[in-house]
Amino acid sequence: MAQHADHPAYPVGLRLSGRRVVVVGGGQVAQRRLPSLIAAGADIVLVSPSAKASVEAMAAAGEIHWERRRYEEGDLAGAWYALIASSDPEANRTASAEAERDRVWCVRSDDAEAATAWTPATGRSEGVTVAVLTGRDPRRSAAVRDAIVEGLREGTLAAPHHRTRTPGVALVGGGPGDPDLITVRGRRLLAEADVVIADRLGPRDLLDELPPHVEVIDAAKIPYGRFMAQEAINSALIEHAKAGKAVVRLKGGDPFVFGRGMEEAHALAAEGIPCTVVPGISSSISVPGAAGIPVTHRGVAHEFTVVSGHVAPDDERSLVDWSALARLRGTLVLLMAVDKIGSIAQALVEHGKAPETPVALVQEGTTAAQRRVDATLATVGEVVRAEEVRPPAVIVIGDVVALGTGH
Repeated sequence: MAQHADHPAYPVGLRLSGRRVVVVGGGQVAQRRLPSLIAAGADIVLVSPSAKASVEAMAAAGEIHWERRRYEEGDLAGAWYALIASSDPEANRTASAEAERDRVWCVRSDDAEAATAWTPATGRSEGVTVAVLTGRDPRRSAAVRDAIVEGLREGTLAAPHHRTRTPGVALVGGGPGDPDLITVRGRRLLAEADVVIADRLGPRDLLDELPPHVEVIDAAKIPYGRFMAQEAINSALIEHAKAGKAVVRLKGGDPFVFGRGMEEAHALAAEGIPCTVVPGISSSISVPGAAGIPVTHRGVAHEFTVVSGHVAPDDERSLVDWSALARLRGTLVLLMAVDKIGSIAQALVEHGKAPETPVALVQEGTTAAQRRVDATLATVGEVVRAEEVRPPAVIVIGDVVALGTGH
């Protein structure tokens, strides 16, 4: 066969489900390539006297059929595709010649120029397969592949669904505020949205990245200020989803950690609207961590408890057993508690918590405006007023506060 090294390879996607694929050699190349062939549904025959432990495990699981011997003439009979990757040069040449003669597309790991097919650098993200060929530079292929897949996963490379997109709502936890702390899936769904209904505590910087056609609705629930009623938020979600739009409800932290996400999910379910929940990094853990405070530490705290402080301990609406919390030896993490921390601290002390117990308040955690203020249960009420600590702030109570790198 005449070789034309200056001609580019013709890219094509092989549909190998139920079709015979022969792999010669059970070493590292087979170890790397077999999972993709298995995922493609191929009927795989491995011809090799030995194999890597992971390859042997695939055979034991019935994912491939293993012929424990050297390659023999005729092994490629009936094959649609062959991967030649043994450590025996002569077996590789013979198998490659058989593939050429019988017109079986053949990849050779030892001699790409002698192959009739090249394996691209591939990656997958949410139903998209990226395959990159750069001729004789596999490292460049891998680098280009990685850049594309990372962009798709993070949502920085916009590739929205069109034919297969299903209208509905995604309840996306945006994390504690730093836009880099949203999940990969959350960022991708945000990039595909037609409508975004966003909280004040969500990662607002990500809204600047949205295409001009995306409608952004402010659902900010600003403490001590105006707010969008939950019923209005539910109605907006339902209205836009029923209009056939892809809707993202962008929430701070995690949708189900004091985020009223379940109320929204119930409202959508009552209307028969598909709803996807994307967990987010909760500020109850991430914000103390960003301030150098571990919520648990060996020999100091074996548990941590997250509590909503939006109602005072003496409020009849409170569902919190403050006396039980005061008896715990671990860490207390309070959310939405800035204006009630004085009465909360008093209740904890009255129920037996030591007045000198350390307290840290971390305001605007993980953002450029983050600051940490330290106090004790005895002083925290006055410190909050004197330091003018404002929401959003996460309050950590316990001995772990003294361990923090920011202490």
